[in-house]
Amino acid sequence: MYTRAWRSVAAQDAVGTPSFVADHHLWSEEQFAAAEQIEADLAHLDFVRLVFCDPHGLARSKTLTADTFASVLRNGMNFSPGPFLFDTGHALAVDLGDPGLGVEELAGAGNFILVPDPLTFQLLPDTQPRTAWVIGDEYLREGTCHPLSSRAVLRRLSDQYTAHGYTPVTGLEVEWYLTRLLQETPGNTGNGFGLQGEAPPVAAMNAGYQFNLDARYDSVAHITDPLAMHLAALGLPLRSMEHESGPGQVESTFSPMSALDTADAMLLFRTATKRWCARRGHHASFMSQPRLDAFDPSGWHLHQSVLDTESGRNLFAADGPAGGLSPQAKAYADGLLAYSRELFLLSVPTVNGYRRLNSRHALAPTRMDWSMEDRSVMLRMVGGGTGAHIENRSGEPCANPYLAIAAQLFAGLTGLTGTPDAERPAPATGRHVPQSLGEALTAFTAGRADQLLGRPLATCLTRLKESELRRYETWCATTGTSPDQVTAWEQREYFEAY
Repeated sequence: MYTRAWRSVAAQDAVGTPSFVADHHLWSEEQFAAAEQIEADLAHLDFVRLVFCDPHGLARSKTLTADTFASVLRNGMNFSPGPFLFDTGHALAVDLGDPGLGVEELAGAGNFILVPDPLTFQLLPDTQPRTAWVIGDEYLREGTCHPLSSRAVLRRLSDQYTAHGYTPVTGLEVEWYLTRLLQETPGNTGNGFGLQGEAPPVAAMNAGYQFNLDARYDSVAHITDPLAMHLAALGLPLRSMEHESGPGQVESTFSPMSALDTADAMLLFRTATKRWCARRGHHASFMSQPRLDAFDPSGWHLHQSVLDTESGRNLFAADGPAGGLSPQAKAYADGLLAYSRELFLLSVPTVNGYRRLNSRHALAPTRMDWSMEDRSVMLRMVGGGTGAHIENRSGEPCANPYLAIAAQLFAGLTGLTGTPDAERPAPATGRHVPQSLGEALTAFTAGRADQLLGRPLATCLTRLKESELRRYETWCATTGTSPDQVTAWEQREYFEAY
C-alpha cells in the first residue's frame, strides 16, 4: 500500500512572516534559549495549542501540528481580529472604521500576527494525542505590539515597576462552581451572532451552606482532588481547594507570583479546569452569580504587595515590632482607591458580576475603602511583616486577568510615586462600589483609562461593553423581565462560556 507524498510550497506557507521574531527583536535571551529547547523536543509532540487572551478574558486558540509549529515559533501565526470585535454574545460590536481605534490594520478585518512566548510553553498532561499549550503575544504586521493586546498592557506596567526598582507580587484566590452535567451538550437552538442558546442543564453537587464543612468538600473531592493533581502537573502553584458556601462552590488559592505569571496562570487555570471537568461529565463555571437555585455569588480576590527589587524587602511591611502596614502600603492603597471607580469595569466587566456587589450580601465588598479586617470594604489589609499585603476583593472570577491586574498595578504605582488625583473617602462616608455595568461603564468612559490602556483599547472595550449592555437591556424590555433577579439572558450569555 502506498501513501501519496503531498509537498507543501514554503513560499505560500501563511503561518506568519519569515524571521518575524528576529527581524523585530521581539525576544529576550531567555526566550531564545527556551525556543531552542522546544525545537529539540517537538518530535515528541503531535499538536500545539497556540493561545491568546481576548478582551473578555477568554482563551482563543488555534491547534497546530507540531511540524507547523516548528515554523510558527519564530515566524508567528496569522490570526483574525474577530475576538477583538465581538462582544460576550458574539455580536459584532466594534465599527472597523471607528476613528477612536486608530488601528489601520483592522480595516477589512485584516490579520494580526500572534508570536508564541517560549517561556509559557508546556505539555498538557494526560493528553492523547500529545498536545502542548503556549501563550502568544499579539503584534501588528509591522512588528509593533498590537494596541488591543491586553497582555501587552500588563507587560508595560511590569516594566514601569522595574524602572522604579520595584517588583510587584500578586496572588490568586478564586471562587467558582462545580456542577454535574445532565446532558452532554446544550444543543445549538437559538445560537447566532449576538444570540446565545440555552445554557447547559446541570445539577448541584450538594446542598451547600455549611462553610468549609469537610463533608461538603468530600462530596466534590472525587472531581476536585484529581483536578488539583492535574493543575499541579501543569506547574500551577496551587495551594488549596476549599468548599465555600454555595452548593458545589469551590475556592482555589495559589502561591504568590509575578504579575505576568499570575495572569498567565489565571488564564490557564480557568481554561484547563473547564476542559478537565467537562471531559468527566461535569461543568465548571466562573460566572459570578449563576441562575441556579440557592447559588451564592463567587468572587476573585487579588492579593498584592511590592518588593524592593535590590534588597527583596516587602515595602508593605511596617518597621518595628508592632508590625502593621508601612506608609508605602497606605500610599499604594490610596492609589487603588483614587482610580477604583473609573477602572472598576476592568475587574467586574459583565452585567452579571454586579449581582454580587449588593449590600444584601453581608460579606460582599460594597464600600470603596480600606480596612485591616473588614470584609465589607473593597481593600482588606492582611498579614504583617514579610507577609503584609493588600487584598482587593472586588473582582469577578471571569474578568480578563491581564487587564484586572494591570489596573491594580497602575493605580497602586500612582499612589507609590506621587499624590493620587483623588482623596481616599473617609471610612464613615465611603462610597458604594458601582452597582451596575452601566454605572461602571459611565465612570470608565469619563475617566482616565486612556492612561493605562491607550485610546484604541479603551475605545474598543467601551464599544464591546456598550453592545453587551444594550443587548441585555433590550432583552429585558422586550420580554418584560425584571432585572432585579438573575435573568435567563445572563445564564445563556455567561454560564457556558465562562
